[in-house]
Amino acid sequence: MLFSSYEFVFLFFPLCILLFHSAIFFGQNRGSLCILFVASLFFYAWWDIRFLPLLLGSITVNFLIGLALGSYKIHRWGSSAWLIIGVSLNLILLAFFKYWDFFASNVNGVANTSIPLISAILPLGISFFTFEQISYLVDTRRSGEPERDPLRYALFVAFFPRLVAGPILRASEFLPQVASGRLTSRLTPDLAVGLTLFAIGLFKKTVIADGVAVYATPVFAMAATGEPLDLLTAWAGALAYTMQLYFDFSGYSDMAIGAARCFGIRFPLNFWSPYKAKSIVEFWRFWHMTLSRFLRDYLYIPLGGSRRGTARRYVNLMATMLLGGLWHGANWTFVAWGALHGFYLMVNHAWEQLCRRSRALGRIDGWPATRAVYWLITFLAVVVAWVFFRAPTFVAAKAMLHAMAGLDGVSIPSGVAAALGPLQTPLLQLGVTFGAGSGSLLIASYTWIAILLIVVLRMPNAVQLLERWQPVLDQPPHSDVDDANPAVRIIWRPNLYWAGAIAAMGVLGVFAIARGGEFLYWQF
Repeated sequence: MLFSSYEFVFLFFPLCILLFHSAIFFGQNRGSLCILFVASLFFYAWWDIRFLPLLLGSITVNFLIGLALGSYKIHRWGSSAWLIIGVSLNLILLAFFKYWDFFASNVNGVANTSIPLISAILPLGISFFTFEQISYLVDTRRSGEPERDPLRYALFVAFFPRLVAGPILRASEFLPQVASGRLTSRLTPDLAVGLTLFAIGLFKKTVIADGVAVYATPVFAMAATGEPLDLLTAWAGALAYTMQLYFDFSGYSDMAIGAARCFGIRFPLNFWSPYKAKSIVEFWRFWHMTLSRFLRDYLYIPLGGSRRGTARRYVNLMATMLLGGLWHGANWTFVAWGALHGFYLMVNHAWEQLCRRSRALGRIDGWPATRAVYWLITFLAVVVAWVFFRAPTFVAAKAMLHAMAGLDGVSIPSGVAAALGPLQTPLLQLGVTFGAGSGSLLIASYTWIAILLIVVLRMPNAVQLLERWQPVLDQPPHSDVDDANPAVRIIWRPNLYWAGAIAAMGVLGVFAIARGGEFLYWQF
């Protein structure tokens, strides 16, 4: 059941809200938790009921191991053993369903073996709830204080707003919010903020992301099938996908945060205008923030972080990003995407060290023109990396990058060329060709891209709009990304004007549901 489906919007979600707040109103705090848990199981089973026992089994095993970790808090060897067992079981489960065929097919190809493939359907959300439970076990081993209420723990793992695609929560963020007596029925602020965020997210997904997808998908399909591409078409496809992915996943995150807030629960922030970043380091601080946090705290820092010298720091960065790429999918293209970002991060840190050591570079580093160049380099680097993220094979990725580099030529549709007038002659001398067609599709794609680029660079994000009502945990200040931008002063208020605007976005989002299209991150 997708958030962007009629079943969710008109039946499941409203019924959950009604039952939950009714239980709270009549003083049934624990009953409200039961309603959310049962609703979450129904939500998961709607996709494929065969995997419901897998989810319940994972919850049960990790809960029991957490209790064992708590009982061994005085004996470090005992807790270490249970932690190794727990983390290993989670990783084995993830590896079996997500990576077995990838591993077996590669070994078969290299060693000429015949390891059987299982061709299993990937259980929905397994990458997310596996990481969450690993973080719970690690944190429990450190604190020695496990969650002893099975219902609260089960709800932590299965809570439907973030079960299938995050944000990746920590138990310390979620469990205190559902502790006994903490949940209250604050209909006005919670529902107003939650439904506003949900409507914005729905609009971003169904109207914007699905709308721009029609300009990205055909181009990558052409690259995959070997059809010829030119520079303008390839860049249109890559930039369109850059916008599609952002509005798709950030739209989902807004919907998840908004849905949770309707029940009085706050999630951590997952996006903070990452395309405004002026470095790759900054980009990863604000893109899929809960995954970045997990990789930092449970992989990069345990590997040694930056504490063991520059060379080891770069090794740790590359290892973290390689595994982060593989987490997204069992395909070498995802590994290449992670490796590329690992290389970007190494270059970024090396440049920062150079600027700190050079007084001249340090002065230039703060100039507005320099910061504009930093943004452009960062954005183009991200777009290039997205090609590997989207392309199904290296052959398709190579075809896209080859065309984006201009190595397959530049072709302008005759309809556009006619409007260029006397410029046609010098363009022909430069090697530009004029193809058939009006060019309306190319113009539409670049128009979409230009409009959306202005939106992501100049407009406040959804969380900024509602910042006075603290829609998320630990909301960062404007200064973390935005310079002096008057647009960030646009603030949502609970009045008729904003109600009308958000209602209009919600209605448009609902009408666009018929266009279809699953969330891109649900496949991970």
